[in-house]
Amino acid sequence: MSVPTNLRLAVCLFDDVTSLDYQGPIALFGFLEPEVVKVLPVFKNSTPPKYTIEITYLAHTLDPVKSSPGPLVVPSRTYDEIKDDEQFDLILIPGGPSARPDGVPKALLNFIIRQAPGAKHILTVCTGSWVLAGTGLLRGKKATTNKSYFNFVVKSTETEGIEWIPKARFVINEDDNRKIWTSSGVTAGMDMANAFLEYLLGKEVTKVIRGVIELSAKEEDEDEFAAYYNLV
Repeated sequence: MSVPTNLRLAVCLFDDVTSLDYQGPIALFGFLEPEVVKVLPVFKNSTPPKYTIEITYLAHTLDPVKSSPGPLVVPSRTYDEIKDDEQFDLILIPGGPSARPDGVPKALLNFIIRQAPGAKHILTVCTGSWVLAGTGLLRGKKATTNKSYFNFVVKSTETEGIEWIPKARFVINEDDNRKIWTSSGVTAGMDMANAFLEYLLGKEVTKVIRGVIELSAKEEDEDEFAAYYNLV
């Protein structure tokens, strides 16, 4: 029996982060934590998944992070603790009321810039794509964001050369081995996470995980909120 490849996931936290932006994707990714895979009934009598995911919660200090809405969250480590010889495979950037390049700690932006070259995939939820735009890593890429913020984000990044997609539940950049994934607002992060797991593990394993949490996932172009906000 082959041993799953372990992927290290960094969840990027900051004050006023929207709880569901990261907790939604983690509801799916968490099934692949190494200790969970060993004991979860859905995996015990079947071939183990190709990958496990080790999750680390990062912030600019070790003080509890104020989420919006939700309880305080205690980070595992700080951004500055992660030195150049340590690499995460996956980076998850949620959004929130302060999720803009000048609204998050500089340490977060620097962490993304340092880690991006070696990361296999970068995923953003909601206005997390606005944070990513502040690093320059979306230049020349396609992306989407929360539709209620869409026009404001587009205007604020108009010199960055980003192709913002108004009608998209999530956007996958097909170049560079699908490295950058961005989703629309809040709940769209779960749809993106579902599609990401299908890409990573295949449809059958992902279907099992989706069934356990009873998620009816939307496809990439199923976006009713583009019309709701008169973007199309």
